[in-house]
Amino acid sequence: MNHLISPSLLSANFANLKQDIDMVNNSQADWFHLDIMDGVFVPNISFGFSIIKQINKYAKKPLDVHLMIVNPDKFIKEFKDVGADILTVHYEACTHLNRTIEAIKANGMKAGVSINPHTPVTVLQDIIEYVDMVLIMSVNPGFGGQKFIGNTYNKISQLKELINKKKSNALIEVDGGVDMSNAKQLIDTGVDVLVAGSFIFNSDNQTNTIAQLKNL
Repeated sequence: MNHLISPSLLSANFANLKQDIDMVNNSQADWFHLDIMDGVFVPNISFGFSIIKQINKYAKKPLDVHLMIVNPDKFIKEFKDVGADILTVHYEACTHLNRTIEAIKANGMKAGVSINPHTPVTVLQDIIEYVDMVLIMSVNPGFGGQKFIGNTYNKISQLKELINKKKSNALIEVDGGVDMSNAKQLIDTGVDVLVAGSFIFNSDNQTNTIAQLKNL
């Protein structure tokens, strides 16, 4: 399977969001990545249901929604209702992760689980067979434009080994500091989905930047 590109709208121009949505629609990108932050789980606040609903109105590609919030179980149906196709929750935010994954799937979405940079891959060994995707954070979550954490490569290798051992079909997604300096190595190490925000939206030719990432 060829790798996927999921541009992070956290770095888009919210004064002209429709233009950036159209750009992603017309590019070689595969998904829209939406970071939802509550100011509690991470020290930042992003956007809520009304914005996602508007994005979904114009987006022609799946919405890859990453919840960086406490108590994600309370809002699973609401995220489905506003258009989420893939819903990823944090291992660190879920007391009963298996139940959360089941609830996401019961609401008709693909289920993902994310781990922070300090969280070892081994915590996923009892859940990996049930998830559709694992999102490895390659920066500390909360803000765009951070520097890539080098140990991420080791975690990807460990995760790939776990997926193969458990015969899981889970995709591996990486988010944080992704650019042309590390994207090829990430793919070669086993990443299926690259999330990129500031690298894409701050570039002079966004469509071309997406194409460069896609065609590695």
